Order: sequence, then C-alpha cells, then structure tokens
Amino acid sequence: MYIKEIQKFEENRYKARAYMSYILTRNLPDKLPQIELSSIKVALDKLAHEIESFEALYILDNSGKQIENNISTRKDFCTGKGEDRSGRSYFYRAVKLKRCVLSDPYPSSLDNELCVTASMPIYNSSGKLEFVVCIDIKLANILKLIQASNFEFIFMQFSRVVYFCFGVVLFLITCFLFHRGILSLFNQEGVKIQQMFESTIAITLALAIFDLAKTVIEEEVLGRNRKEKGGIQKTMVRFLGSIIIALAIEALMLVFKLVTGDLSQMIYAIYLIIGVSVLLAGLSIYLFAVKYKYKKQIF
Repeated sequence: MYIKEIQKFEENRYKARAYMSYILTRNLPDKLPQIELSSIKVALDKLAHEIESFEALYILDNSGKQIENNISTRKDFCTGKGEDRSGRSYFYRAVKLKRCVLSDPYPSSLDNELCVTASMPIYNSSGKLEFVVCIDIKLANILKLIQASNFEFIFMQFSRVVYFCFGVVLFLITCFLFHRGILSLFNQEGVKIQQMFESTIAITLALAIFDLAKTVIEEEVLGRNRKEKGGIQKTMVRFLGSIIIALAIEALMLVFKLVTGDLSQMIYAIYLIIGVSVLLAGLSIYLFAVKYKYKKQIF
C-alpha cells in the first residue's frame, strides 16, 4: 500500500509542490521591512482553516529551532517547542534554495504514519532569513489534494492502453526477428559466413527491440519509473548499443563481400563505418556528459 502511494506521490510531486507553494506564498508575509511573529501566527491560523487535512503547522527560527508548539486540530499533536530541526531536509533545503520545498515521504514523529513537509523560508526586505514556516500533511491527504480530474484520469488510462498495444506489437516484431535469425542460421545447407552475419544482426535487433518493449510496458503501463544512478537511461544506452553493433556487423559483412567483388563500391562501406563511428562517439559523449553533470550535482 505504502509503495503505491509513494510511487503516485513521485509521479505527481511537481503538482503537490506547486500547490503548496501557491498556498504558502499567498498567505505568508515575505520581504517586508519588519516581519513580526504575530503576523506569521495570523497567517498560520488562516492556513489552518484553508487546509483542513494538515497534520501540524509550526514555525522555525533562522537556526532551525521550533519557536512554539505545533498548531494542530489534535491536542496531543500540539508539542515540539524548542525542538532542533536544523538537520531536517525540509529546513536546510528551503534555506539553500530560498523557495518553498516539499520533502520526501517519511514516518511522522507524531503518529508514525507517512507524511510530507512543505517548508517556506521567510525573509525581510534586506534579504535576511527570519523564519521558516512548515506544514506537515499525511501522504494520503496530499494525494487527495492533487487528485487528477476525471478527464485526466481517463486520458491516463487511454495512454496506458495505447502504450500496451505498442509494447505488444514491438514484442511480436521481436519474435519475428528472432525466428528469422534462427531460421537463417540453421535452415541452410551448410553454414555460410553471410548467413551467420545476417542471423547475428537479426538476433541483435530482436534483443534491442525486446528491451525497448519491456521498458515501455514497465514504465508507461505498470508505472515503474526506474531512476538509475548517475541519471543514465540504461535502456536507451542498451538500445543504441545494439543498433551500433548491428550496423558494425553489417559494415564488416559489406567489406568482406566487396573484397571478393567490386572494390569500386568500397566507398559505401567506408561511409557506413564512419556513420557507426559517429554514433559511437555521440553515445560516448552522452555518457560522459551525464556522469559529469551527476558528479557536479553531488559535489
């Protein structure tokens, strides 16, 4: 149950953050000459009436310490005064990014259920951080707030059906190529080099298309969004790698054929080899660029 809710939250995270950013920005005072704690409290009281599904509202000072007890509809949740939250991601990310941020789902310290925290930094007119306002909402409740409309839901289901059909067609093409590759290898009198090359190309393409069909069904139909380390899309890399291998084999087969035939046509084999080299260089540049960007984000 929790896994599905977390996946749904990740898919709609941008909507949730946009909604919470709009609510907090509209109600909280910011970049004024003097920002009093009392004005923040008035704004939080207004928020408490506007967002009925919240779990707790609280204010942190510029060092991350909670100034007063939580504001909540449940009396047993009205605690936390003096608690140091400077190590929480929703505090230091809001301060670092200087905007409203939405945390990842985590077990609440109030009732141990999954919740998310939206936090908004409050600055005075000179740009000095005064407060950070936080609002805890249960994961199930934030999903209800950003629930898709009926039209959007129908369109999403239609898209899944279309992607499923494409995945099935790609799988059928995979089966045809694999069958053709096996037949071209064993359905000949004696094994010839040309048939071996053709069989290898067909099976390599079958593997690439199967990987593509598998990814389409997993990500677009089943909703399994795989984020690989370094931001590299391994499916795309494997698909392009398979295409490059198939083209390289085709170029090699063409060279062998022309060596024993018309050498004047060798220029076309050279063009094909250059094309394969360009694809390989482009793939290498992509891998280097993505890894460099990933390392830069970490450090």
